[in-house]
Amino acid sequence: MLVKPPTKVEIGIIGGSGLYDPGMFESVKEFKIYTPYGNPSDNVMVGTYKGRSIAFIPRHGRGHKIPPHKINYRANVWALKSLGTKWVVAVSAVGSLREDFMPGDLVVPDQFIDMTKKREYSFFNGPVVAHVSLADPFCPTLRTLITSVAQSLNVRIHPRGTYVCIEGPRFSSRAESRVWKEVFKADVVGMTLVPEVNLAREAEMHYATIALVTDYDVWAEKPVTAEEVARVMSENVEKAKRILAELIPRLPGPDERVGCLCETSLRDSLV
Repeated sequence: MLVKPPTKVEIGIIGGSGLYDPGMFESVKEFKIYTPYGNPSDNVMVGTYKGRSIAFIPRHGRGHKIPPHKINYRANVWALKSLGTKWVVAVSAVGSLREDFMPGDLVVPDQFIDMTKKREYSFFNGPVVAHVSLADPFCPTLRTLITSVAQSLNVRIHPRGTYVCIEGPRFSSRAESRVWKEVFKADVVGMTLVPEVNLAREAEMHYATIALVTDYDVWAEKPVTAEEVARVMSENVEKAKRILAELIPRLPGPDERVGCLCETSLRDSLV
C-alpha cells in the first residue's frame, strides 16, 4: 500500500514535458499523497541523491496524460509542502519570443505575465485571505544557483527572462504571439508556470523554473517539425538532468535560512 513517507523531504522537483522520471535518484519509493485539493498529478516519487532527500512529481503525470489547463496545481504544491519541502525546482518546455533565445537554450525566468483564464490560483479562498507579493516571483537564491551550475557545465542558459503563461492547451495565434513579443516584450511563452509559482510563494517555498526552449513561437514564422521539437526536447531534458545533479548537493541544508522573502511571504500577507 502506498502511504505518506515517514521522513521529511528537503527538495522538490516538478518535472515538465519530457521529464517524467527522476532517473538519477537512489532508493526511490512511490507514495500516494492525499491532499485537501484532490489527487496530485501522479504518485510522488521519493528518493535520495548525494545524501539529500528529494521528492519528484511529473506535472503532466507519467505518459503526459494531463493537459496544462487540467493540472491540479494546488494538490501538487500542497503534496510537496506536506512532506516538508523547502526548495522546489520546476522544469518546463517553452517557446521562444526572441531570436537570441534559440531552441536548445535554457532560461531561468525572473518575471512572468499571466494570461491564464480559469485556474485555481490560491490556497486562501476564504475565510482566511492572503495577498502575497509576487513583485519578484522567483527565488533569487535558487535562480542564481541554477545559473551558476549551468554555466559551470557550459550549458547555454539565460539568467533572466519574462515568461508569459497562456491557458492552453492550444498554442498562440500569430496575432497573439506578436502581442507577447512586441507589446508585452516577453521572452518565452509556456502553459504551466501559473499558478504553480503563486502557490509556491503562498507555501513559503523557494521556487524557480528551468525553462527549456524547444522552438520559436509562431511570430517567427519558422515552421518546425514534430521530429525537430522531439530532438531538442530530448537534448534539453538531458541538460536539465545534468544541472539537477550538480545543483542538488549545493542547495542550503534544511536548517539554513538564506534570507529570501520566500521564507516569510505570509508574515505580512494574511488578512
